Amino acid sequence: MLKYLRDLWNDSHAASLGGVPLELLRYRSNLLGADLRITNFGGGNTSTKYEVIDPLNGKPTRVMAVKGSGGDLGSIAAGGFAVLYLDRLTALENVYRGEAHEDDMVALYPSCAFAGNTVAASIDTPLHAYLPFDHVDHLHPDWAIAMAASRNGKEKMEAFNRRFQHNLVWLPWQRPGFELGLMLRQAVLDNPGCDGIVLGSHGLFTWGNTQRESYLSSVTIIDRLGQFVTEHAPGRKLFGGLKSTTREDAASIAQAILPKLRGRAGSVKRSIAHFDGAEEALSFINSHDARQLASLGTSCPDHFLRTRISPLLVDWNPQTGDLNTLEAAIDAGLAQYRQDYKAYYQSFAEPDSPPLRDQNPTVVLIPGVGMVSFGRSKKEARITGEFYRNAIRVMMGATAMEDAAAPAGPLPHAKDPARAGDFTSFHNYVALPRREAFRIEYWALEEAKLRRMPAEKEFSRRIILIVGGGSGIGRASALRLAAEGAHLMIADIKAEAAAETAALCAKYDKEAVASCVIDLRNRDSVSAAIAATVAQFGGLDGVINTAAIFIPPDANGDIPEDHWRLTFDVNVTGNYILAKEAQKVLSDQNLPSVIVLTSSANAVVPKKGSEAYDVSKTAVNHLIGELAVGLAPLIRVNGIAPATVVAGSTMFPRDRVISSLTKYGIPFADADSTDELRNKLAQFYASRTLLKNPILPEHCADAIVWLAGERSARTTGNVIPVDAGLSEAFLR
Repeated sequence: MLKYLRDLWNDSHAASLGGVPLELLRYRSNLLGADLRITNFGGGNTSTKYEVIDPLNGKPTRVMAVKGSGGDLGSIAAGGFAVLYLDRLTALENVYRGEAHEDDMVALYPSCAFAGNTVAASIDTPLHAYLPFDHVDHLHPDWAIAMAASRNGKEKMEAFNRRFQHNLVWLPWQRPGFELGLMLRQAVLDNPGCDGIVLGSHGLFTWGNTQRESYLSSVTIIDRLGQFVTEHAPGRKLFGGLKSTTREDAASIAQAILPKLRGRAGSVKRSIAHFDGAEEALSFINSHDARQLASLGTSCPDHFLRTRISPLLVDWNPQTGDLNTLEAAIDAGLAQYRQDYKAYYQSFAEPDSPPLRDQNPTVVLIPGVGMVSFGRSKKEARITGEFYRNAIRVMMGATAMEDAAAPAGPLPHAKDPARAGDFTSFHNYVALPRREAFRIEYWALEEAKLRRMPAEKEFSRRIILIVGGGSGIGRASALRLAAEGAHLMIADIKAEAAAETAALCAKYDKEAVASCVIDLRNRDSVSAAIAATVAQFGGLDGVINTAAIFIPPDANGDIPEDHWRLTFDVNVTGNYILAKEAQKVLSDQNLPSVIVLTSSANAVVPKKGSEAYDVSKTAVNHLIGELAVGLAPLIRVNGIAPATVVAGSTMFPRDRVISSLTKYGIPFADADSTDELRNKLAQFYASRTLLKNPILPEHCADAIVWLAGERSARTTGNVIPVDAGLSEAFLR
């Protein structure tokens, strides 16, 4: 009977897979990866061994399919598994020269690939190959790691076995690789009838004779581990009790500090931020034992590869401190963290170690406020935070299982008892030794995995607010930027239009886009849109405004004063308010940033009937220059000046298009669709240009994207015409 987990296996669905081993392995893996209590994102590994016809000789042969390097169990497809000849894998033992040379074995895995399979085999491959079971699951459930990271973990495992009639085996810490594969095989040989292995400071291995049996064994053992660990918690003071309490204004403190923190933690490379103010995180951050536990670092390798060996816990008293003292504490904490991380690297680096990486933390804990995690994308930042939540649960479980007296003898985590002193513990929680952490973080094989990742796109790690993003040029710009990796807040006076653009951009990365309402006539509305961007992504790197208003003259050709005033409120004052409100965040962040505004060819071409619009755009041209001067050198300000863009523009509803066609004597039929009418008008405008081509929103988006990126890093105070060669607009 499961208490915490659910048996998600569906016999009918499994039967529909036709007995195809890879599809059944995919199904089993997806079920296991669907619950973060079973394994975290990208963590764990699954395998299956089966017989198949070898295309080289037409004879049956045994192969093993195992999750490919860097894959995620929850989302992996059948094509994500490496498939290898099992006899070739196991024969590698004949050329294995010992632990000092085990990395050399990875280069031999491709020679074991079956039938041209090109999926990169995981470093966990031998762990599965040498276990004598058809179906193996290697997972990182918090409850299992809590036991694996406990000073009395081996004793508790034995108590668990007695309680639930299991036969788990304890294996001391060993870095994943060929040596650990041989150790696993020996553990099974030495313990006939065992049904799982707890890897000290690491995770859990379970198995079965069928896909279903392996899945059920995994969820059953994990659920029972959950029951066993949580039964120790009642009556215990969590993490030594509370040292501080969460501030009532925690959300506003986080909102104010995020840009400052993002800027300072982005001294090497910008990141996207994720804020977590949930009680689970704060119960640890606010506790008496948080500093000592956090400084020990995490245990499971999958954790600290995301979170670094330890987070930055800001030394700040939330009951007496304010934003100024918090900012100072963050600065001091970051300086010390970088210094400590560099010392950590220098202490263990070998001549052939990969170079020192970014010394900034990926997790920052702020007492009374919450946790901020960083990554190259919103998804990665969120997952990094989830990993530290995993680490918190591990520390919670380990400390809950502390006995009145510590077990006698050396810690069971060390393979060699003489090295047990390398492992440090606090209230029963055992952290991975710094040397072992370094051997994984700066492992040549991990470095190779990082280098296999695709190159980052032009706007990766950049956060941009697009005002007027609900249609036309704004929508086209959003789609271009989303395709290039930007994180976007789509703002528009029409909420539905903004949400529609966001939905279109979500095909690139659904976590990298959000939408909100904005009214450029209202400073509070502008401020709220910027605040929403900061709350969503942690900061701001650029602001693009394509929103404007054009009100046709009345029947007498006049522009009423209220229409004149409204035009300037939106087109001129709105741009000024937007820039000044953005400046507050951009200055706090102290990272180079951009503002791109939209002017018009009309700014330099006087004509009848559009005086308010034309003069407002002339003002925008000058405002761009003024802002470029006033906001330099941190913020570049530029603009584009399109000639009339009809397609997709909210300024060209059907009645205005018909009015213009009538004005210019262009024939049309009442039965023509709005798009057909717009095309007629666009062709007329194009006929007046040198290039004779209509200007589309995408053409303007090209110029905007260039101005928003690093390719225009030496350009500010300029307005780029996008008018197909409108000679009347040539500057004189």
